[in-house]
Amino acid sequence: MVSILLKNIGKIVSGNIEKPLVEGDSIVVRDGVIEEVGWGLRPNTDGVVDVNGMTVMPGLFDSHVHPVFGDFTPRQNTLGFIESSVHGGVTSMISAGEVHLPGRPRGDKEAAKALAILAHKTFKNIRPLGAKVHAGALLLEKGLDSRDFEEVARAGVWLVGEVGLGSVQDPDEAAAMVELAHRNGMKVVIHTGGASIPGSTIVNADVVLKVKPDVVSHINGGPTSPPLKDIERIVSDTNYAIEVVQCGNFRSMLETVRVLQRLNQLHRLIIGNDAPSGTGVLPLGIIRTVSFIASNTNIAAEKVVAAATGNTAKVFGLKEGVIEPGRPADLVVVDSPYGSVAQDALGAFSVGDIPGIAMVMIDGKPRVGRSRMTPPPSRQLRVEGEVHLPEAGH
Repeated sequence: MVSILLKNIGKIVSGNIEKPLVEGDSIVVRDGVIEEVGWGLRPNTDGVVDVNGMTVMPGLFDSHVHPVFGDFTPRQNTLGFIESSVHGGVTSMISAGEVHLPGRPRGDKEAAKALAILAHKTFKNIRPLGAKVHAGALLLEKGLDSRDFEEVARAGVWLVGEVGLGSVQDPDEAAAMVELAHRNGMKVVIHTGGASIPGSTIVNADVVLKVKPDVVSHINGGPTSPPLKDIERIVSDTNYAIEVVQCGNFRSMLETVRVLQRLNQLHRLIIGNDAPSGTGVLPLGIIRTVSFIASNTNIAAEKVVAAATGNTAKVFGLKEGVIEPGRPADLVVVDSPYGSVAQDALGAFSVGDIPGIAMVMIDGKPRVGRSRMTPPPSRQLRVEGEVHLPEAGH
């Protein structure tokens, strides 16, 4: 595998919300892993990327995606949405359930298990443009018992899709199944707010507190928001991760972020799209949400980036999302977009612009050069040696 030096970096955003900026202007990547971060590093490497003063941040997470199989969504009848998301800086995705499978059997626990196992295993074998899609989220259907959770866990399934989207909608019944899931090391997310698809239900604060998930999905609505009093209660009375999404209520998103900030709980904030959905396919949904929050609150942009990187990685027990030695080299080079009033990517976020993406690297391999989805960056990369930078798509 090619070793690469990234040099002349303007700012390094760590992804760690406790220390959101890293000291240094260089990153050494070897065998797909970050080897060293520091000032003036000049080791022998196969290739060099001169970042030319731009910003480097971790690859973004989409904490809430609804894939099916392959890089296709029947929800929007769209090909290539995952590859397009990589052009939007997303390098990892977390499934909240493969609910949009055409003809998906409802109330059938055997079908639910089979779907979760198949989705999990197929996305182990396919990585569109290098994206890491953590798929196979078991939907809670009536009749699931301890043996069923043990069965899917043995097959590698470690996610439970949105509680409330399957046939199990009674809070007590759901709570019992969530306990079984936790016994088998699974992470559980719960639908919050109004109904999103036929067969789903309204989930309020009482339900969330009874079910005890790991993640409160789309607390700002997917797409219909719960009342602010429910949001405040969920945030203040639990320690669960709190997810805001692009396909939700923007006013509730800002209210949620402000409640978390007031309680000094921003480490619980994570960011997802909740797409593909009726709202559409949103390749820039995560980076747009970072920009929206940073420009409409007084939270530093680098901390908002952490909500879409290191915070999500920590919740789901993944190694990506933080720039430090030993972590996977999933990196995004960003800059102020050409014509912006901002001087760099963090400034662009703070004024509400979408930064220009100059490169997306996954496991140490450049997968995207100048993004075909974002505006062009103000500056350009320069590469030397054995570094292949894919051609821009526009």
